[in-house]
Amino acid sequence: MNTEVFELWGNSTTMEYYKSEEKTKSCAVIIFPGGGYWGRAEHEGKGYARFLNRHGIDAFVVNYRVHPNRFPLPLLDARRAVRYVRYYAEKFGIDKDRIAVMGSSAGGHLASMLCTYREKIEGEGIDEIDTESFLPDKQILCYPVINLYDEKITHIGSGDALLGDSLQNGGDIEMRKALSANLIADEKTPEAFIWHTFEDEAVDVKNTLQYATRLREAGVLAEVHIYPKGRHGLGLADEEGRNEPHVALWGESLIKWIDYIGW
Repeated sequence: MNTEVFELWGNSTTMEYYKSEEKTKSCAVIIFPGGGYWGRAEHEGKGYARFLNRHGIDAFVVNYRVHPNRFPLPLLDARRAVRYVRYYAEKFGIDKDRIAVMGSSAGGHLASMLCTYREKIEGEGIDEIDTESFLPDKQILCYPVINLYDEKITHIGSGDALLGDSLQNGGDIEMRKALSANLIADEKTPEAFIWHTFEDEAVDVKNTLQYATRLREAGVLAEVHIYPKGRHGLGLADEEGRNEPHVALWGESLIKWIDYIGW
């Protein structure tokens, strides 16, 4: 498989480019693997990229900064990734106005935050690449962390790692709310494809339900799939140890959605 690695800032933050050998679409998907903001799960990065490649779609996997790095550094990396792909879109042979982001679990939080949080952050505006818009055109979220402030709903470890405090010991609730897409999504938020399992015990399905409700209120279209069974972190749900044939249908649904939106 044809892959290249690019440095986003001239430091250790990299992005891997997975070019489809039989490209049939001009869109591209930028992927943020999950890992609780402590690490990055390969099956939610390279695994997705290879799946998209098989369907004629170019993909990029972002090795965004995680613990001990804190907000806003992961978001800064995410914004840079979108801007980088847009800036070099012609070189990659993709449409700069057909860029989706994809994230799982904490990577889903990062993707949703990228789509909803628009405050300027320190470290932006360093070159011509940063003149491009960081806002994706679509978002694809897999069992995402969305709500950072409610102990009964959130994945506590993700929020604690991102912000460097403890929700259970008086974390900064206002900051957590400011970074929760279920509270800040608006009419400019990109259209979404989201899936989750009803019995997910690590990231409550209410994260997805709350976000979908907010998108509906903002007039943003979303396709949402809730599967009854399946643990957290399934990825494509077709690998040994993560084999859930019914849940694995989400991949087919995603490709159909990409066709449906005209990409």
